[in-house]
Amino acid sequence: MHRDKSIGIATAIAAYTLWGFLPVYWKVLGEVPALEVLSHRIIWSLVFVTLIIAWGRQWDKIRPIIAEPHQMRLIILAAVMIALNWGLFIWAVQSNHLLDSSLGYYINPLIAVLLGVVVFKEKLNPWQKLAIASATIGVLILVIKAGRFPWLSFALALTFGTYGAVKKAVKASPLVGLALETAVLAPLALVFILTRQASGQGALGASNLLVTLFLLGAGVATAIPLILFAFSAKRIPLSTLGITQYIAPTLMFLFGVFVYHEPFQLVNGISFGFIWLAVVIYSLSQTRVLSRKEANQVL
Repeated sequence: MHRDKSIGIATAIAAYTLWGFLPVYWKVLGEVPALEVLSHRIIWSLVFVTLIIAWGRQWDKIRPIIAEPHQMRLIILAAVMIALNWGLFIWAVQSNHLLDSSLGYYINPLIAVLLGVVVFKEKLNPWQKLAIASATIGVLILVIKAGRFPWLSFALALTFGTYGAVKKAVKASPLVGLALETAVLAPLALVFILTRQASGQGALGASNLLVTLFLLGAGVATAIPLILFAFSAKRIPLSTLGITQYIAPTLMFLFGVFVYHEPFQLVNGISFGFIWLAVVIYSLSQTRVLSRKEANQVL
């Protein structure tokens, strides 16, 4: 049991670390328009996960989802949300907005809490209220400093938060869910790619070999972290999994500041300080709540 949990923790760290390194991947494709990169990501993700499903003979897990109209509506909604999230993220990385992306994924859990309050009328405990207040101060500092609301960060958080909420209601496994979501998006993505290729503007085969290989590998780069995440989720407590999720935005933040040298002033540091405080408070409150739930389940 202890060994199983250790493997679960290791795979969770690996998944979030790979997600944290994804900006480097999209930076290599910086000369390719974000919409074209997104289209390739959709197509090659579908190809890769379909091969895995075929190898594991998991076709029987797809049929019940397709046969249920409500589940397919959820799949379509999830597909739209993840396409918006992927597209925004790729564009943000290519346009030197990695710090905005990092902020978005830091505040994503807190946005999920707010959605719960507004949509599902959930009650906040005192620690959650304190976390929300701290994050709000951090965002307000950015707004006052920049003179504008950080729409990109909130768009990333909202699309991913909504995607996560929809996925909870989908009965498919993460791999099958990704296959169905990309299958929904694939026709439009394929038409866009073929149109670009036919007009001579397509990047596949026209750019240097590295760009072509990275476009073809977009499916592997997308699916591998998801598979590792699904593997870990079955083996470690939710409280542990919840804390590891901040590895990805932390790596994005470090890449943005130290590798890609995005503007970062003292006021940014103060703002992120309040947001990091919110993350710590929220994580501790969730750890306590989830630990009590897990203990009760054992008892």
